[in-house]
Amino acid sequence: MEIMTDQGFRKTIKYLRALIIISLIGMICVLILFFGILAYAKILGAPPLAVPQSTLFFSDDGTLIGESNSGQKRYWVSLKNISPDLVNATVSIEDKNFYYHHGFDVKRIGGAVLADIRAFGKVQGASTITQQYARNLFLAHDKTWKRKLLEAFYTIRIEMNYSKKDILEGYLNTIYYGNGAYGVQAASQYYFGKNAADLTLAEASMLAGIPKGPELYSPLSSMKNAKERQNFILNSMVKNEYISKKAAQQAEQTPLTLVGAYSNQQVKVAPYFQDAVKNALKNQLHLSDSTIALGGLKVFTTLNVKDQEAAEKQIKKNMSNSSEIQVALVAIDPKNGQVKAMIGGKDYEKSPFNRAVQAIRQPGSTIKPILYYAALEHGFTPSTTMRSEYTTFHFDGSPDYTPHNYNDKYADGEITMAQALAVSDNIFAIKTHLFLGEDALIQSAKRFGISTKMEQVPSLALGTSGVRVIEMANAYAMFANGGKKISPTVITKVEDYNGHIIYEKKDDKEKVLDPAKAYVMTQMLSGIFDPKLNGYTTVTGNSVINDLTRPYAGKSGSTETDSWMIGFSPQLATAVWAGYDAAKPIDLVAEKSYAKNIWAQFMEEALKDKPVKAFKPPKEGVVGVYVDPSNGKLATKDCPVRRFTYFVTGTEPTEYCTEHLKNKDSNSVKKGQTQKKVPWYKRIFGG
Repeated sequence: MEIMTDQGFRKTIKYLRALIIISLIGMICVLILFFGILAYAKILGAPPLAVPQSTLFFSDDGTLIGESNSGQKRYWVSLKNISPDLVNATVSIEDKNFYYHHGFDVKRIGGAVLADIRAFGKVQGASTITQQYARNLFLAHDKTWKRKLLEAFYTIRIEMNYSKKDILEGYLNTIYYGNGAYGVQAASQYYFGKNAADLTLAEASMLAGIPKGPELYSPLSSMKNAKERQNFILNSMVKNEYISKKAAQQAEQTPLTLVGAYSNQQVKVAPYFQDAVKNALKNQLHLSDSTIALGGLKVFTTLNVKDQEAAEKQIKKNMSNSSEIQVALVAIDPKNGQVKAMIGGKDYEKSPFNRAVQAIRQPGSTIKPILYYAALEHGFTPSTTMRSEYTTFHFDGSPDYTPHNYNDKYADGEITMAQALAVSDNIFAIKTHLFLGEDALIQSAKRFGISTKMEQVPSLALGTSGVRVIEMANAYAMFANGGKKISPTVITKVEDYNGHIIYEKKDDKEKVLDPAKAYVMTQMLSGIFDPKLNGYTTVTGNSVINDLTRPYAGKSGSTETDSWMIGFSPQLATAVWAGYDAAKPIDLVAEKSYAKNIWAQFMEEALKDKPVKAFKPPKEGVVGVYVDPSNGKLATKDCPVRRFTYFVTGTEPTEYCTEHLKNKDSNSVKKGQTQKKVPWYKRIFGG
């Protein structure tokens, strides 16, 4: 037996001491590194759990009308709205020690390593729910050391800053269940057509098995594999004491009804409107495309589903499918500018171009009310008269201009502004425009919210500069609300995925029009439906008068290539345009009537369940008197037609009509004599 020399012993001790010191130093370095990582994770704080989710769009009554479409379905539900059976099944099969570890299951990791060594390959996973959640949120699924280290670091940060409830809720809302379904809510709807809260034990145990391999364990791919996986999970739940053996047997034998489709897959109400909403989110709220698509937003819109359906119904009913003629419609609540219905074309699938907000078309005579409002501000009244006759206007340094009335009909005499508006006399409009100055209409249009550039020319009074349908609907709504400033609104509120409000629309209280003049214009606009204003031609709303059952005001308009009807009740303002995208002439008589017919029938259907309301005059600033529509003078009992007409106080006529007196020499009516004030009930009911 060899005896270790004293020198050898000392050398051995020296090596052992060095090994111990190095080991201690190594351990200290490891501890320093470990606590350094923990400290760094703590300093960084909670990682943002910005989980991709589908953005949902709701109508004005909270009905789901659509969602962002990226090929993925992602909905977030709180843990309390997930079936406890699904929660327990997931924890049991994925991470039975989830509630007891701090992100890493050391015992499970050791077992997985031994299993891999025995099999000489990767056969068993050891990732906890927290690790999987970290991977789903922040990392790609490539198998590299860098990814594994980052996964571990994110796992530490998540466990340090979030509760087990938060982690489990996040995991269940992000895990992939196949067929584009991310999270338990989307999966529950797809596979079983129900919410995650309503899943039975049988359904929950089936669903919990899918994430291991959606293509392999989906019941829609292989019911045999899915049932085997379900049985394995149920046994696991029994072993982990989540359920009894009897409950497991009953669940395993329970037949399941599979759906294999999303209950709201076909929800695509008002596609043109939804495009307008997304455009507003991007350009007005300045949200990114990715946030809009997968930010989990809840967007509460102004759309009224009933009104939208009425609009679609009337367009389908009145327009020919074989024709290439297109249509646009915008309906607005005058009180607040909320868009209640929007049509941007006959068929979104064939043409997603939104003519309601993108197309710029000539408004024709629908621009005249904005011109005549400016005229009221310059002293005109409904009884102001001008000659309507064939006229050529001469300008220094510019070509002559000869406008024409429809069918070249003229009064060949004096007509009032009220009648000129009702029969759409172009000569009266051009004379008014030139009298006020060509810039007056442009400035007036800006106050009405029309932003498209207008050309300063005589023909501007006849609507030769293009505008947008939505702008015109909004402009007329300002007559209806008494002159309050509004702007077309498609969104009332936006919430982020946590339910925090990030935008909420506030109503504007500013008055930009004089209420008295706005009301006088409204009453004048009701004249297109009043045969009392027939003159050398009939009022322009004559063809739809029999379709209307309540008070309306409005104006039609047409150019060679565009047909319009814009009008309103106290509750709703609607603009309808029809024409060809290529701006070719509208030749067919039927096509020229599309806009009026759609407008009239839509308004009646949209308002049929609402109370009939008359236009209410302001408390002060207007006065109503009976006039002879043909000359605008105060009517006498001898006038064959008498129309009750409102004027801005102080501008009402003081001269009586003498054209129809039985005794022309009678002194019973003297020039300058004023009419007695008409009682309020006669203003409403006539007499």
